[in-house]
Amino acid sequence: MLLPAILGSLLLAAQAPQALAAKLTQVDYPNNATSKVQMFVYVPDNVVANPPLVVVIHSCQSTAQTYFQNSKIPWKQGSDKKGYITVWPSSPHSGTCWDVSSRATLTHNGGGDSQAIANMILYSIDKYKVDPAKVFVTGGSSGAMMSNVMAATYPELISAVSLYSGVAAGCFVSSSGGVDQWNNSCSGGSSKATAEKWGDVARAMYPEYTGSRPRMQIWHGSADGTLAPGNYQEEIKQWTNVFGVTQTPTDTRKNYPQANYQTDDYGDHVEGIYATGVGHSVPANLTASEIWFGLV
Repeated sequence: MLLPAILGSLLLAAQAPQALAAKLTQVDYPNNATSKVQMFVYVPDNVVANPPLVVVIHSCQSTAQTYFQNSKIPWKQGSDKKGYITVWPSSPHSGTCWDVSSRATLTHNGGGDSQAIANMILYSIDKYKVDPAKVFVTGGSSGAMMSNVMAATYPELISAVSLYSGVAAGCFVSSSGGVDQWNNSCSGGSSKATAEKWGDVARAMYPEYTGSRPRMQIWHGSADGTLAPGNYQEEIKQWTNVFGVTQTPTDTRKNYPQANYQTDDYGDHVEGIYATGVGHSVPANLTASEIWFGLV
């Protein structure tokens, strides 16, 4: 009588779902930047060979751990489903906004937060055998601002960016050169310039660079009361100029990826998604961002 019971128990155990061992883990990484950003990494149980990497940059008043646990930030689920690795930087500053204002962070190898995050990418390529041609960056609010800065300061490391509710790279620059400085003019939408000027701002962050640049997907809400909706158009100006394309969309899709959203393509390398009636910040859309990254 015991043998059938034992066999039945073994069969049930074999059929039971296995507990996942993967968890968000802080790691030490070679960081020669002045900024000491913490690095957290999530390697899923089913990681693929030569995996893609998504760097997920948190907003103000958040950390790598809380952003990772936020149900509105779906990159853990995407990682579990498709086997790519995610890195979650954690800001060292009071209030946990990112430094997108100092000369250090707005300069390639300047020693600021941007260089620390670049060091995480380089470490991940070496440690986790990440495919260097499949490195992607995303973030919301302050994390979106840093995503724009990363695209300007380290374009050689990044294939594509999908950012939610940010401002143009360099818009938050501090006249005093201070680290992690708020800029009311920029946040309120008063910092306006021509497309060429914004393009020059981005190019000046790595003036000797002549290589390819990451594809840019830019999201913003029309009811954003923290980073004014006008910042969306300044971002579009900046990146269409960097890529040398017109500010007239080559394709427009209404109610995509959902109702009250409009998606405008500016060639193959810049995409703007404007969410009517949506405040700060636009909720992350895993499917649309993964499509932009080629993770489908």
